[in-house]
Amino acid sequence: MSWHADPALIDDYALGVLDDAHSSSIESHLLRCEPCRAAVAHHVGAARLDRVWAAIDEAAEPTRPRVVERPLVWFGVPEHVARLLAATPSLRFSWFAAVAVALAFAAGAARGGRLGLLLFLLVAPLIPLAGVAVAYGPGVDPTYEVGLAAPMRSYRLLMIRALAVLTTSTVLISIAALALPHLDWTAAAWLLPSVGLSTANLALSSYWSPPRVSVTLVAAWGVAVVLSERLSGVPYAAFRAVPQLVFGIIAAASILVLMSRREAFDARRSA
Repeated sequence: MSWHADPALIDDYALGVLDDAHSSSIESHLLRCEPCRAAVAHHVGAARLDRVWAAIDEAAEPTRPRVVERPLVWFGVPEHVARLLAATPSLRFSWFAAVAVALAFAAGAARGGRLGLLLFLLVAPLIPLAGVAVAYGPGVDPTYEVGLAAPMRSYRLLMIRALAVLTTSTVLISIAALALPHLDWTAAAWLLPSVGLSTANLALSSYWSPPRVSVTLVAAWGVAVVLSERLSGVPYAAFRAVPQLVFGIIAAASILVLMSRREAFDARRSA
């Protein structure tokens, strides 16, 4: 190195009074000049260095697991995936909404007789559907842009979040179903429609925008349940054996579509 920084500049830099342009020049020079680094270190006291290193340690130290993270890790979810799920506000909203809505309709079903039970069966499959709809996408997920910058494919990120919403919502609604007046087949009749609607939402979202798909499925489901009750003499006609089989087929077909259309989510990401 044939030259060194002016001692006056070193002094001003160490005191923090040097302008930005000269500070950038000094810092670039310090990366390559050992004597100048020693000159700057001479101006920095041990107490100040201790404070700097303490701040670095505090910033670098891993944060404590959040309340949502701990049970996920207990059930074998990798720590980085648990943190990704816990840091997604839309997922937390989905979980809390699932609790509130499911409990409300289960309590109403306990007092509303056949109509109350029908309302519970109508709404229960829509809770995971709504959660999946807000699991990932612009305008609904506040961390969407952060997810785009993450070293993870959009398809995998979507599947992780959707599976988390579907699993937790299903468990919460199942617990709420215990409040139903009769614990017979109707208490679980919403399960296959829920899986079928949620997977269909994901599959169709590879072609169209998730909000449009969700609204369409909600409307179609509501019309199907109402018409089946009016046109059939059998109560809960939309939840009998044949419709259950249909929703099983829909779920299987949707999974196949998702596997074949996974690149569509990454193409949308790069668009």
